Amino acid sequence: MKDKHQNIIWILYAVIVGASLWAGCGPQLSKHYDYTGMDKQTLDVHLKTEQFLRVCIQTGSPLQLSPAVRIDSIFVNANQETIEIFFNKVFSYPPFRPENTQNAYTVLREILGRKYRDFSLNMYSLDVPIQQLVPNLYRDAMMPIDSTRMARVPELKVKPLVRRISRPLNISQGLQDQHLALWHSHGWYYSHNKHRWEWQRPRLFQTVEDLLPLSFVLPFLTPMLENAGATVFLPRERDWQIHWAIVDNDKPDTDPNSRYLETSGSWIQGNQTGFAVGDTPYVGNENPFQQGSYRVALIDSAERPRAEWIPDIPAKGDYAVYVSYHPSEQNVDDAQYTIHHLGGQTKFLVNQQIGGKTWVFLGRFRFPRGVNPDSAKVVLTPGSHKTGQLLSADAVRFGGGMGVIARGGRTSDRPRFMEAARYYLQASGMPDSLVWNLNENDDYRDDYQSRGEWVNYLKGKPFGPNKKRDVDGLGIPIDLSMAMHTDAGITRNDTTVGTLSIYSLEGADTTIFFPDGQSRLANRDLADIMQTSIVRDLQALYDSTWSRRQLMDGQYSEAYRPNVPAVLVELLSHQNYLDMQFALDPRFRFDVSRAMYKAILKFASFQHQDEYIVQPLPVDHFAARFNDAGNLVLEWQPRKDPLEPTATPEEYIVYTRIEDGGFDNGQIAREPRMIFNDLEPGKIYSFRVTAANRGGESFPSETLSVCRFESNPEVLIVNGFDRVSGPLRVESDQIMGFIDQGVAAYWDLGYTGMQWDYNPDSKFISNDAPGHGASYADYETRILAGNDFDYPFIHGKALRANGQGFVSMSDEVFMKLDSVSLDYSLIDLILGEERATPVRNRLVDSVEFKAFPVSLIERLRWAAQQNIDLFISGAYVGSELYGDQNKDSTVAEFAHSVLKIEWATPRAAGRGKIFSVDPEFLPVKTEMVYNAGQDLDIYPVEAPDALEPAKKSQAKAILRFSENEFGAAIGYQGEYSSVVMSIPFESIILENERNQLMGAVLNFFVMSGQ
Repeated sequence: MKDKHQNIIWILYAVIVGASLWAGCGPQLSKHYDYTGMDKQTLDVHLKTEQFLRVCIQTGSPLQLSPAVRIDSIFVNANQETIEIFFNKVFSYPPFRPENTQNAYTVLREILGRKYRDFSLNMYSLDVPIQQLVPNLYRDAMMPIDSTRMARVPELKVKPLVRRISRPLNISQGLQDQHLALWHSHGWYYSHNKHRWEWQRPRLFQTVEDLLPLSFVLPFLTPMLENAGATVFLPRERDWQIHWAIVDNDKPDTDPNSRYLETSGSWIQGNQTGFAVGDTPYVGNENPFQQGSYRVALIDSAERPRAEWIPDIPAKGDYAVYVSYHPSEQNVDDAQYTIHHLGGQTKFLVNQQIGGKTWVFLGRFRFPRGVNPDSAKVVLTPGSHKTGQLLSADAVRFGGGMGVIARGGRTSDRPRFMEAARYYLQASGMPDSLVWNLNENDDYRDDYQSRGEWVNYLKGKPFGPNKKRDVDGLGIPIDLSMAMHTDAGITRNDTTVGTLSIYSLEGADTTIFFPDGQSRLANRDLADIMQTSIVRDLQALYDSTWSRRQLMDGQYSEAYRPNVPAVLVELLSHQNYLDMQFALDPRFRFDVSRAMYKAILKFASFQHQDEYIVQPLPVDHFAARFNDAGNLVLEWQPRKDPLEPTATPEEYIVYTRIEDGGFDNGQIAREPRMIFNDLEPGKIYSFRVTAANRGGESFPSETLSVCRFESNPEVLIVNGFDRVSGPLRVESDQIMGFIDQGVAAYWDLGYTGMQWDYNPDSKFISNDAPGHGASYADYETRILAGNDFDYPFIHGKALRANGQGFVSMSDEVFMKLDSVSLDYSLIDLILGEERATPVRNRLVDSVEFKAFPVSLIERLRWAAQQNIDLFISGAYVGSELYGDQNKDSTVAEFAHSVLKIEWATPRAAGRGKIFSVDPEFLPVKTEMVYNAGQDLDIYPVEAPDALEPAKKSQAKAILRFSENEFGAAIGYQGEYSSVVMSIPFESIILENERNQLMGAVLNFFVMSGQ
C-alpha cells in the first residue's frame, strides 16, 4: 500500500509540474534566490528542492506548505554522499506525522533522481530534522520516542497541593496529581497613557476578546480539568461572585461580624509575615500577604489543633472558597479543611509544605446570607495525627469580589474576575519585581508578561522567574501551562479564520532545554496535540473546513517565559462574523473546551507513560417519579461520545439538594437508576446526576425536583427548556449581525451589550470605533443569566405553596411515556425560551430546540383526551406553533383545537409587566412583574409572543401585557382545562407573585372540574 501511495504522489507531482507549475499557475514561492557562488551540484539540488516545494504548495501533499516557505541553505557533500537542506521556520508550520514525513522524503528523492539515490538526505526546519517535529504521541514503531522531551520525574514525588477527599469517585486514569496553569486572554486594565481603565481589545459582536476566552475557560475548561482530577491554577480571579468575605486571624475592621476561632490546640504567632486585609484599595506595590501575621500549632498527642473561620456572607449565593497559610517543610502534608455549606460538609486535604503565602482555591459552594456557623464556615484540623509536625492557619476568602487595586487614583469598578492578571497577582501575594511589576507604568505589558513568570514562581527553583531562577517560589510541581486567546482577522468568503497554535523552542534565556534538562520540543508536542484536538473535533462537529492555521514557533511571552511545557492558542477571530457565530454558542464553547481538555489529558498521560480515559458526556433522558410503593425512582440514560471511545460511563454520581440549600457530595450508582425510600413528606428534594469513569466525571444533568403529599394527586412537571444557543442573526448585503442575547449555559460571563454597528463594510478605526460588530457596554459590569436547568424547582415551590405535590422529568422521557405511565391530573410544561434555532453547522442543515416537536404534540394531545389539565408557559409558544418553521397544518390545528390559542404577534412587550383581566382567575388589575432584563437572577424574556383565544373555542384571555393589553395568557375550561402563557412562569420575579399565580392556575382547573 505504501509503494502504491508513493507512486500516486509522484504521478501527481509529474502532472502538476508538466501542466502548470512551469506555466506560473497556482501558488508560488514567495521570493527568488541568489544562486551566486553555488557550485553545480548544490545548484542542481537547490533547483530540484524548489520543485519539491512547488509540488507541496500547489497540491498540499505530501506537506501543506505556505508560499512563504524558503530554502535557507543546502549542503551537498559528494565525498560523504550527504545532502542537508535547511528550510526557514515557515516550513515547520504544518503538523508532521510519520506518514507525511516519510512521503516528503520519498517525493524529494524522486525529484532528486537516480544521481543522488545513494546519498543520505536530511531536511531541517527550526534547526532540527523534520522527523523530530513529529510529536512523541503520534509516532509509530518505525519512529522511536524522543526521551529528551519526556517529563522528568523527581526523586521525591511531592503530594498534590489539594485533594478533594469527599468526592466519591476514584480517578486513576485522568489528570490526578497533575498541577496545571491556565489562563484566558487579557483583562480590564489601567492605561497610563490614556489615564483610564479600558479593555485591551475592542467590543465586537456583543463581547470583547478580554472576556471571550474567559467564557470558555471559567465555566467549561477549568471544571473539565478539575473533574479529571487536576489542580488548576489561574492568574486571574476565577470566581464571578461580585461579593466577598475575608476572615483572618488579623481581624479586619471592615468585617466586624466575621470570626476567627482557635477552638483547640496550642496556637502561637508565626515568626514571619502573613495576610492581612490592611487598607484597601491597595496602591503602589502593596502586598497584603506581607501586612499581617499567621498562626501555627504543634501537633502532639494531647490535643488536635482546630481553627475555624466564620464569615459574614453579604448575600446568599455561590462563593469560591480560598485558604491561605504559611508553608514550611515542618508542616503537615494533609491539613484537612472542612467546608460547611448549604449542601452539607465537604473535606479537602491540603499539602501545607508547598503553596501558601497566596490564595489556594478549594471549591465553589452555596452559603446563606449573614453569619451562620452551621452552614457557612471553614474548619482546619490535621488530616492525620502526625505528632511533631505543624499546622498553619492564616486567612480564608469567600468569593471573588470587586477590584481592590488602585491605579491612577481609582479602582477598576469591575468584578475582579474581569480584571487583568497583573492586579490579581498583586492581591494574591506574588512578588512584584519578579512577577507582575516588570515595566515602569505599563500595565498592558505587565499583564501579558506576568503570567509566565507567575507560573515559574508557583514552581520555584530552578524553574523560578526568569530574573531569578533560584528563588524558592511556592514549590508547586506545575506540569504545564496553557494560554487561550482569540485574534483579529476578517474573511470575506464565508470561511472561518481558524485556529493558530504557538509555542517556543527557546526559553527566555535562549536555551532549548528546561532547567531540568527536558527538551523544549515538548512545547511543540503540546501545541501540536492541542491544535490537532481542536481542529479535529470542530471539523467533525461543526465545520468540515475549519481552518488549521500555523503551528508556529514564536517569541510570545506566554509561550517562551514559562519554564514548563507551554502553549498559546489563538482559537479563532473575534473580528470575523462567521467565527463569532460559532464562538457565541455555548455548545461550541463546551465542545472546544472538551477538545482542549482532551489534548492536555493526552499530552500529560503520554509524558508520564500512563493510560488515559476521557471523562464521559453528561447524561440525559432524566426522570424522577414515585413508584407504587411510594419510593422515589430516578432514571437516566448515558450518552455515547462518537469522538472518544474511552468516554464510556462506568458508574454515576447522584447529587441531592434539600429545599433551597446546596447539593451534597453525591453518592455512587452502579446502574443508570437509583431508588430513595426515606423522603420526608412536604419537603422538596432536587437531584442531578453525573456520569463517571476512571478518567473523571461529566458535567451534571438538568436538575429535577419532587415533593410528595400523601393525600394529593401529583402534578407532572415536564422540563422542555433545553435550549442553549448563540444569539439570533440578521444577514443581508447591507446588514449583518446579532439581534438578541441568545441563551447562555448557566451564565454568560462575557456579554458586554447589544451590537450596534451592522454594516459589514464599516471599517476599523480604533478600539473605540472598531467598525462592523461594534457593541454597547451597558451589561459589561453585570453577569447575564442563562438557562440553569433548574426550573422544576421554581415551579415546584409554587405548587408546594398551594398544597400540591409533584414529580418531574425531561421532555425526552415524557415524549416516550406510554399511556399507562401518564397517571397525573396536571401537566406543567416548562418551555422557557425554547424555540427552533438554526444550527451553525456545515455538516447538517437543521434546526434544534423546537418547542413543539411532533412527538411532544402527540403526547399532549393524548393527555388532553384523557382529561389531564395542561399548564404551558414559554416565551415563544405562539410563534413556535404558527411561525414560518411550522408549515404543517396539523401543528396549527393542535394549537387551535387542543391549546385553544392563536398567535397574535411576536415581540409583544418589553416593559416586564402583566396583569389580570379575568375576575374568575385573579382580581382584575392584579399586576405581576416578569424579568424583561432588569433582574440578574433569571434569564431575560426579551421578546415574548402575544396570544389570542382560538376562534369559537370558548377560551379567554386571563392575563395581558400592561403596556398594550396584548394577550399574555389564554385559559380554557372544559372536560380538560388549559392555561397557556407566553411569559415563562419562572421568569415572574417575586416568589409571592409566582405562588399567587400558581394558585390561580390550580383553582382555574378545579373550577373547570366543578
